[in-house]
Amino acid sequence: MLPSNDKRPRTVVLLQYTGIGDLIWHIQYFKAIAEQSQGGQVTVVAQPSTLARAFIGKESWVEAVIDHDHRPRRGEKRQGRHAGLLGMWRMAQQLKQGRFDRIVLFSGRISRGLVAGLSGIPVRIGFGYKPLQRIFLNQGPFVRPYQGPSVAAYHEASELMVKHGFCAQPIVPRLEVPDDQLQAMQQRLAGLPRPLCAFAIGTSETHKQWGIKPFAELARRLIERGAGVVLLGGPAEVQLAKDIEALVPPSARHGLAVLTDAPVLGSAAALKLADVCVGNDTGMVNVAAAVATPTFVLIGHRRTLAHDPGHLFNVQAETLAAVTVEQVLELVSKAAPKVVA
Repeated sequence: MLPSNDKRPRTVVLLQYTGIGDLIWHIQYFKAIAEQSQGGQVTVVAQPSTLARAFIGKESWVEAVIDHDHRPRRGEKRQGRHAGLLGMWRMAQQLKQGRFDRIVLFSGRISRGLVAGLSGIPVRIGFGYKPLQRIFLNQGPFVRPYQGPSVAAYHEASELMVKHGFCAQPIVPRLEVPDDQLQAMQQRLAGLPRPLCAFAIGTSETHKQWGIKPFAELARRLIERGAGVVLLGGPAEVQLAKDIEALVPPSARHGLAVLTDAPVLGSAAALKLADVCVGNDTGMVNVAAAVATPTFVLIGHRRTLAHDPGHLFNVQAETLAAVTVEQVLELVSKAAPKVVA
């Protein structure tokens, strides 16, 4: 039961975006809103593909996680329960049942504004850079669309948070890893040489995949220099990890481990224990930076990630295929000289 004398607004936050990285960028902002909400908690509405329930479902500042089944991954080949006008109405009715006083939309989309309006929640905050979304919002100030060279989501969320007084300045994303996950992963990785390099090999989109051969070559080169390498992914990366492992010479496999069966917080623990992470533009490189591990994300010529310049470094080239093993080794050497001698 929430304390009856707590006059702070009962709050729900809604995240528009679909990826793990998107969630990671917003966690500290959700937490800051919770600090100004009833019971020091918020309810989080997020798409299942963000794995919000696994990452933050047990946090003391999270009252509940509601799945927003709006746009399933293409591979699922189904329509989401909350897709279309009927789906928006269903989502709004579910929010109405929560009896919230305030909703904060991390979204500039008109459809999310409509959901908030249909829910009847008294205070409705959102980006509001589209005039039609503002029709459904009732508490400014609103934010401007981000026009810079980086991915927009974090910058727009930061502006919203500062303008509404939830924080004084942008907050660098951070993720706490439970001690039990750290201890278990420490035992599992104990046999690998140090320093330890984690490769985030997965990606939800094929055009963001660096490739089997360069990952295998990078692993070989690092192991030959005395490092350990862990191939990090989920169930979808089992075959990919096997293919990379098969290209690593048998003489180097003593320094290689495959980790595709851990829970997401177990993977986060492995990334925290690693000395450096190299990976595709995928959720787990954002997790790596959020646990303060120096991280090199293979961007190529796409928009950069600029939310944590102290831990997240973009590896750029004219195309992703043009990013070379030598380029990655040189960057790792300059930023973390103890990793590559």
